[in-house]
Amino acid sequence: MSFSRQSNDMNSWHLVGLVSSFPDISLGNGCKILPGCKTLGIPKPEHADQAKLNRLSDLNDQVLVFKYKGFIHAIDNQCPHSSFPLKQGNVFDIEDLGNSNGAGIRCFRHGWKFDLFTGNGDSGSHKLNLWDIELRDPPTRGSGEILSNADKEVWVKRPTKS
Repeated sequence: MSFSRQSNDMNSWHLVGLVSSFPDISLGNGCKILPGCKTLGIPKPEHADQAKLNRLSDLNDQVLVFKYKGFIHAIDNQCPHSSFPLKQGNVFDIEDLGNSNGAGIRCFRHGWKFDLFTGNGDSGSHKLNLWDIELRDPPTRGSGEILSNADKEVWVKRPTKS
């Protein structure tokens, strides 16, 4: 299946950059999201007409993309509990789940926590919206070289409601 590099379909894949353009925030101090993330406005289909008129995106149309311990994560930028921007939150390890790769994000406003792999929250029934992610080879440069994951393109897509 092939995808266009520039998408006009609000439910399709969107190129957000190369893996190497995302610094691993686990290597920084305090695992703050803001310095190592990209926030992009990708309007929901029901907001598409309004987005064409306004270059600024609404918080609920933003995806937050970052790398933590080698994993690329793409999530809604708004906390499902309080609609606060998660780019101001902190990422942390989840040791108590028995998964060494487990990670969560803590909302800066109220301290609610969400699992970055399942979206489950630690309080109430709120669940974090996780975006679909694909790592793709960039267009060939004619050399036929084998690329590492650090040189792959990161594509994200809003998940379809099930």
